[in-house]
Amino acid sequence: MFLQTPATTDAAQAMGGNTNAEAMKQMGFDNLLQNFDWLGWVVFVTLVAMSFLSWYFIIANGIRNATVKARADKVIDGFWGNGSTQDAIRELEAQPKSEPFSKIALDAASAVAHHQQTTTGTTGRLAESLGRSEFIDRALRQAVARESLRLEGGMTLLATVGSAAPFVGLLGTVWGIYHALIRIAASGNASMNAVAGPVGEALIMTAFGLFAAIPALFAYNFFSRSNRLTYARFDEFAHDLHDFFATGSRVESQK
Repeated sequence: MFLQTPATTDAAQAMGGNTNAEAMKQMGFDNLLQNFDWLGWVVFVTLVAMSFLSWYFIIANGIRNATVKARADKVIDGFWGNGSTQDAIRELEAQPKSEPFSKIALDAASAVAHHQQTTTGTTGRLAESLGRSEFIDRALRQAVARESLRLEGGMTLLATVGSAAPFVGLLGTVWGIYHALIRIAASGNASMNAVAGPVGEALIMTAFGLFAAIPALFAYNFFSRSNRLTYARFDEFAHDLHDFFATGSRVESQK
């Protein structure tokens, strides 16, 4: 019988440690890219695309929402504080195309002008079918719906990434575990050398799925609440505009 001496035991432990260290290197990202099969590449590219698109819309929506909120008070107060309606309309026309409150007010002013031109004409058919108040109301509803829809840009994608990315990453995780089981069956042992690569693939795919999903989920919830507050201001401004253009004076709200 072969008796292990302390020297041989230390040597075996050293060899085992070196083997484990080499196996751990197979769990790195470089090794992952080198050993991807077609499904691994599909999952990886999908997660990268999800993450890139979600961060694009997070940044774009963040800038847009911050800009809308920063200009909202200035546009609204400027309109009501201007003594001349024509001067106020000219100031609204000077606002950027992406500014929603000015576009809502301009649509209301255009509706009033169009209604007046039509009713003072020879036919007067518009006055017979729609009153001034109803015509302005329709224009304001369309304007509010249009500007609200613009604020929704990217929200569907953020919701999709937040809900689907973990499952896409889970697919990569399951595929990595499947590869690990195949290696165990082929080698007849469950050593680190056999399973390190596939297990590393599974863990990295899980991390990629969470990395894509978590920011998208937080951003979706944040922008949803931010948009609801903006929609409320749209409605409030639209009601004031309707009263002003329909009656000639603004009805002050009790706050």
